[in-house]
Amino acid sequence: MTAVGLVEKFGDKPLVAIVVGSERDLDHARKAADVLRSLGIPHEICIYSAHRHPDLLDKYLRETEAKIFIAMAGLSAALPGYIASRTDKPVIGVPLAVPPLQGLDALLSMVQMPKGVPVAVVGIDNPVNAALLACRILKLAGYVQDCRPR
Repeated sequence: MTAVGLVEKFGDKPLVAIVVGSERDLDHARKAADVLRSLGIPHEICIYSAHRHPDLLDKYLRETEAKIFIAMAGLSAALPGYIASRTDKPVIGVPLAVPPLQGLDALLSMVQMPKGVPVAVVGIDNPVNAALLACRILKLAGYVQDCRPR
């Protein structure tokens, strides 16, 4: 059985929520978390599947104080779009390379969201850029001053 809910937390009030659909994606999530930690940005990592845990994910989206979501997914990559359809906060999608198409299917799924459901998308298997983009958005909003790793 896959774990569900909060996995890791850095800081008291997370500005960024990193959401993955299963434990097998945690290594990617931790790469984004490492960048955010190096920048001193409070964040958390959670596991919620849009397919298996939609009610728990909806509850989390309503209750979290995070300002930005980084959602990572492979294959049909429903997670980023699901989150974007339920919040007006920025969502950054990270397509993950999974056979047989090595992430191309996930990439296309994320960039082809319907009008009104925006998802910013970084390259396949590139959680580092997702974290840096989150920092730049937070900088524009006045939550952080610098996006250069310390």
